[in-house]
Amino acid sequence: MVKRTHEIRDPIHTFIRLDTDERRVVDSPAFQRLRDIHQLALTYLVYPGATHRRFEHSLGVMELASRVYDVVTEPAHLHDKVRDIVPQKGSQEHLWWRRALRMAALCHDLGHLPFSHAAEKDLLPDGWNHEHITVELIRSPGMKEIWQGMTPPLRAEDIVRLAVGQKTLRSETFSDWETILSEIIVGDAFGVRPHGLPSTRLASCRRGLRCI
Repeated sequence: MVKRTHEIRDPIHTFIRLDTDERRVVDSPAFQRLRDIHQLALTYLVYPGATHRRFEHSLGVMELASRVYDVVTEPAHLHDKVRDIVPQKGSQEHLWWRRALRMAALCHDLGHLPFSHAAEKDLLPDGWNHEHITVELIRSPGMKEIWQGMTPPLRAEDIVRLAVGQKTLRSETFSDWETILSEIIVGDAFGVRPHGLPSTRLASCRRGLRCI
């Protein structure tokens, strides 16, 4: 019998669950390389306990982003100003965007280099940062094959937009819904993200409005 749901034991979230399609992303070379990149760069040399990696960090962001999505799309939590742009809970559109958000959260740090932020300016060409590499990896042929093989298929460009947000993609126009979803991961517009976010506040967020 083929196992469709997989569990990863996590010291913070207890279990992180993902399906077989999502596991293919975790198993990809682009994601597996994050096992060797410290989340806090060289901090572990001063604080020996600061040894966690981008790998487990990204899994945790996926878990928290999923929880935020479930809360802010709950009909009872929706502000009237955004009710018309949020897909109906349980619809195919709602489930599709949930999957896209999870994969964007999982892949949002793919482009980080060794030493994380600490040596980024020295290791990259002028005008480049880890977000640009993240975009290229999500769009890469190997990752596109995974996106297209999902049921239903995902679009690399939607994952890119949610993963890096408007701050990186300055020339692109985001819909209000895309702005809300990218905010869950990136936190550019309102300064919020899944790391300890009081999730119900995002239900009233919309471009041009403040979170209240």
